[in-house]
Amino acid sequence: MADTRLLRRDLLRAGGGAAMAMSAASYSRVLGANNQITLGLIGCGGRGRGVMGTFVNTGQVRVTAVCDVYGERIDRALQTASGAKSFTDHRKLLESRDVDAVLIATPDHWHALISIDALNAGKDVYVEKPLTLRIEEGPAIVKAARVNNRICQAGMQQRSGSHYILARDDYIKKGKLGKITLARTWWHGNRAHLMQVPSAGKPSNLDWARYLGPVKWREWDPPQYYNFRAYLDFGGGQITDLFTHWIDVVHMFMEQDNPVAAVSSGGVYHYKDGRTAPDTICTLLEYPDNWTATFEATLAPGLTGAGVEMCGTEGRLMITRSRFEFTPAEKDAKPVIVKAEKDQTIEHVENFLDCCRSRKLPNGDVYIGHRSAQASHLGNIAYLEKRRIKFDPVREEILPL
Repeated sequence: MADTRLLRRDLLRAGGGAAMAMSAASYSRVLGANNQITLGLIGCGGRGRGVMGTFVNTGQVRVTAVCDVYGERIDRALQTASGAKSFTDHRKLLESRDVDAVLIATPDHWHALISIDALNAGKDVYVEKPLTLRIEEGPAIVKAARVNNRICQAGMQQRSGSHYILARDDYIKKGKLGKITLARTWWHGNRAHLMQVPSAGKPSNLDWARYLGPVKWREWDPPQYYNFRAYLDFGGGQITDLFTHWIDVVHMFMEQDNPVAAVSSGGVYHYKDGRTAPDTICTLLEYPDNWTATFEATLAPGLTGAGVEMCGTEGRLMITRSRFEFTPAEKDAKPVIVKAEKDQTIEHVENFLDCCRSRKLPNGDVYIGHRSAQASHLGNIAYLEKRRIKFDPVREEILPL
């Protein structure tokens, strides 16, 4: 008898196929005037408003609804989305027939619940990374996308970046690096984990209870709202916020998303401000085809920068969001440098909108988002449990000691 867990995994990975194609004709009839897609924004912080602006700038979208637990952020979103309806509860927004798709840019602890609610409501979904806060949340989101025949794109924009695709196709796939044994990744000094916290009390138009949502109750704590990435109840720290981007690039290049072991070390070494996510962390993932991926990050002042370096027997390829550089292993070889010509978020949003119309799976499909978040979660679990984690990537189970 076939293992039901394997059958489930095949379902999650394969996608809606014919069912998704069948829904394309009916979906095209509900698009707004001038073939525009109507969009609802859930989470009106800086990232949400920024990506919403990218959607608007494509000329293919009309924002019809915005939602947040903080009235001041709703007001700021309405400056770009003039005429949109405003909500403080995402479920009310999802009842609107004037919303084809939603952009979810809430703190991480709301991603799974809102994504599933949106997919079950028949909306296509663009959800910021990481897809999940907990490793066990991913399969339910993938299932909701597949069962409801919805497009669900995770906001890992490198998947659509032209120079990332060029590096993959012309250098990795063609074997110019030889046997790749190590993927080094790093992201230092990310200011999103050091957000300033106002000294004033809780704003009267901020619904703290609604913000907490699935998280256990605690009294108003400004850092846990304004600097939520520093607290493991609301986000996964630098590993899931930053490494998820880079391990997704590595998965894309290697065409493998199946780590079998993880180790991590780090801690709160400098910022003694009550945070629970480490300000310095090093993680290593091991893959079955004899290669490893590493991530290092610190918030310590003085060190900044981010990138991915693929190290092979015939050369190395270093890539950032602005360029890539390939250097053959031969002595005195000159590097080949290619600069990015377009912002990857624009390319990723355009890919999502194209797929909303064609019903093809997007570049950062929900299953891809799940597997890259899962790899990052293994690093966090190894850090928290202070041990080497062994993982079965087929059954998606952490193995016992």
